[in-house]
This record gives sequence, C-alpha cells and structure tokens, in this order.
Amino acid sequence: MKTDKEKMLAGELYNGMAKDLLLERIHTKDLLYDFNHCRPSNIEERDAIIRQVLGSVGSDFYIEPPFLCDYGYNISVGNNVFINYNCTILDCNTISIGNNVLIGPNVSLYAATHPTDSATRNQGLEYALPISIGNNVWIGGNVCVLPGVSIGDNCVIGTGSIVNKSIPANSIAVGNPCRVIKQTS
Repeated sequence: MKTDKEKMLAGELYNGMAKDLLLERIHTKDLLYDFNHCRPSNIEERDAIIRQVLGSVGSDFYIEPPFLCDYGYNISVGNNVFINYNCTILDCNTISIGNNVLIGPNVSLYAATHPTDSATRNQGLEYALPISIGNNVWIGGNVCVLPGVSIGDNCVIGTGSIVNKSIPANSIAVGNPCRVIKQTS
C-alpha cells in the first residue's frame, strides 16, 4: 500500500494533512523563516539555507526573499537562475526549473490542485501534477503556472499570464489564459 507521500508524487489522490507530510512542511517553513528573515547582507547564509530547502540547485543561483514553498525537496533548479521577490511554489509534485531562467516578482508555480468533485474534496483529498520549465526561459512578474504545465526552452511568458496549458519551445506567450502569440527561431 502506498504512503500519502508516494501517492502525492505519483499524481494520485492523497491526504495532504497526513502527519508525515505536515511535519515535513513545518520543517521547510522553519528553514524558510530563517531564509526570509536573514539580513540582506548575509548572502552566504541565505544561500546555505536555501540549498538545505531545495532538492537540487545549480551554480549561479540567486533568489530574493521572501520565498515560500511546501516541501522544497521536490524543486530542482539549474544553473544561472534568478528568482525575484515573493515567489510561491506549491511543490507537492516535482517542479523542474532549467538553466538560464529568469523568474519575475510575484510568480506562483502551483503543482497542487484539488478534485472538482465536492464530495471527494470534502474528504480532505488532493492531488498534484509536475511542472517543468525549460532552459533560457523568462517568466514575467505576476505569472501563475498551473499543475501539469510544461514550458519549453527559449520561451517568454508575459507579465500577468495564467499558464494553464503547456507552452511549446521557442514561444512568446501571454494572457489569461496564456496563449502563444509568436514563435521564435
């Protein structure tokens, strides 16, 4: 029989309030409290804390606090990545961020979601789908990326977009819902 954590990572219905998952989120929140309250001049201390939180981090990675996530260990970040202020990542499934990625302020990446059937939802069950962001991507401020979305290499996602479907490589996409307005080479 699968644990709730195994179900969560498999994209199946799980109990998000299961004790082991709750304790893992509390541990991550404690670390993020320290990260988010570090003096701005303590860059090395902040870097050490965030590397304890995230699953994997490449070189030349920088994140502006405040930053929030659920577990952290489901997030992998490539090389040369900048994440601006107020990023929220609900990483109840894997979140993969490639190399050479710029993420604007107030961006949200939501792998977590809930059943549309109220009876199932009222049982406290939820599920999560992975999110993948390719290489050489720029995500503008106030963008929300929804569960199960992939953003291909060399994409630009316009400010304020709600990305509810995958975006193919070499695209400029904007809007609510986000749609491709131009292909690049």
